[in-house]
Amino acid sequence: MKTYSFTKEERLKSRKLIETLFREGKAFSVFPFRVIYLPVKELPVNKYPVQVGFSASTRRFPHAVDRNRIKRLSREAWRLQKQGLYDHLRAESRQLAVFLVYTDKKIGDFSTLHHKISVILEKLKNSY
Repeated sequence: MKTYSFTKEERLKSRKLIETLFREGKAFSVFPFRVIYLPVKELPVNKYPVQVGFSASTRRFPHAVDRNRIKRLSREAWRLQKQGLYDHLRAESRQLAVFLVYTDKKIGDFSTLHHKISVILEKLKNSY
């Protein structure tokens, strides 16, 4: 059964885990995103195999409205396509912490972000 939700437990909020992720995690780029990921032994919530966070730079987008729009579109694209990665990680009993940083100077439209998130999900599935 597919679930298209993006619950509170799936969001990466632990400051300690985020610091570890940026310090020790592996990274790759799929324009307009920089993806940092880290295999973890046990997430704070074991119900979901992935916790993900999104960010957009204040320097590139000084208006909060623009930053929020980018994060909202990115979360929506992730929510609609995450199931393949979740199934893959559950089959192998693994967990992952992921952080997506938006690096473009312009706000992308939803179709572009949707395609790029699908590329990111495939890369995560293949690399881990």
